[in-house]
Amino acid sequence: MPTKSITEMKIVDQVLSTTPMKGRKAPPSHYTFKIQSFSLLSKASIEKCVSEEFEAGGHKWSLSIYPTGNLKGNGQGHVSIYLTLVDPTSLPNDWELNAIINFSAYNYNDDEYVTTQDATVRRFHVMKTEWGISKFISLETFLDPSNGYLNDDDCVFGAEVFIIKTTNKGDCLSMIQESSKVSHSWKFSKFSSANLDKYESESFVGGGDYKWKLLLYPNGVVEGKGVCVSLFLALDASTLPANTKLVVDCTLRAKDQISGQNAQRKFNRKFSSSNLVWGSRLFLTLTKLKNPNNGFLVEDTCIFEVEFLVVGLLTPRSD
Repeated sequence: MPTKSITEMKIVDQVLSTTPMKGRKAPPSHYTFKIQSFSLLSKASIEKCVSEEFEAGGHKWSLSIYPTGNLKGNGQGHVSIYLTLVDPTSLPNDWELNAIINFSAYNYNDDEYVTTQDATVRRFHVMKTEWGISKFISLETFLDPSNGYLNDDDCVFGAEVFIIKTTNKGDCLSMIQESSKVSHSWKFSKFSSANLDKYESESFVGGGDYKWKLLLYPNGVVEGKGVCVSLFLALDASTLPANTKLVVDCTLRAKDQISGQNAQRKFNRKFSSSNLVWGSRLFLTLTKLKNPNNGFLVEDTCIFEVEFLVVGLLTPRSD
């Protein structure tokens, strides 16, 4: 079984229960704070020792060391260490900073910095400008010269501050309580003579002031080419407000004019400036449509229908 250094054993025994730590040769990336004659701090009844300001992540910070523990944080019997954001009044009223913080203490015996190993993102805001560890290292461990944290009563602490830059964006879904169902029927005559790839119905208004059309590919499109008719509902982009998406429940239908056994496809989709058309490329097979027993093609005429409901609006969050 591999043996552990004195440093590792002391950390495991007395600190790991609250703050995982590990030794490393590289010094802290942002700041080190050396204190000479550490024992005089407690003798002078100094509650905490505050460093000079330092910059990290575009902000100014200070490091505070409580030589006999932060009693308000239940840190008695330990060295406590805290990071404070300096002069947050220069930030906007609703400011928020998210950061990963690493604290360290130099171990002279092992020539390494014993550093916290916590990737938790800490949130600084107007009500929380300080974050730290009340039980950073036990005084029993720290004050024992054989453990290497003190060298001729000198010690070194360090801090790293990694700001998490967020690119978070949000949306707001506004449900429409009294939306009316829209129905539209399109009689398509002379189907056998249709020689264009695509046909459009007349425009109709529904769901508000939005304009729509039905699109028909009588010989199919993409994977439906030559196999199916393809049918789509299309939104007129000029009637869609900027940065708005429509959440739509829709049923596309080919009417069985004999027995009422209609063929239909349902979907729920968001119509937007980049997605103005939704429907089915494999709406109804040509074989089934042209079979006179099915009632979809009567006197060379098909009837296509759409029923839909605009159930909500999706817009970017403004708060």
